[in-house]
Amino acid sequence: MKSKKLGKLYKDREIIVKQGDKGKCLYVIQEGRVDVIHETPEGDKKVAELGESDFFGEMGLFEHDVRSCTVRAAGEVRILTIDKRNFFKSINRDSSLAYRLLEKMSNRLREANEKINNP
Repeated sequence: MKSKKLGKLYKDREIIVKQGDKGKCLYVIQEGRVDVIHETPEGDKKVAELGESDFFGEMGLFEHDVRSCTVRAAGEVRILTIDKRNFFKSINRDSSLAYRLLEKMSNRLREANEKINNP
């Protein structure tokens, strides 16, 4: 991993966010990969794998609700955390960020609907 990045380094299988915890920021993967896990009484289910430039936790920017999934490092990973204040500053500098975020959220909703309708 490059050491010049600003984000935090997580070790393999380290929990980045825990399902059920309160959320208030967005995470951007600078290097590496993460697994998105939905915890159920029947066991854990991997619902996604995200890599470099992907993000997660975006709902925490808009609502201070609990995390819907656990996100765990899949190998060594470097993650940049962006709080609401810094996110809005970034959007003021580059409004296309808001569009890209909404586009990704829309895609995720479409994929979730597809899984629900075609299990």
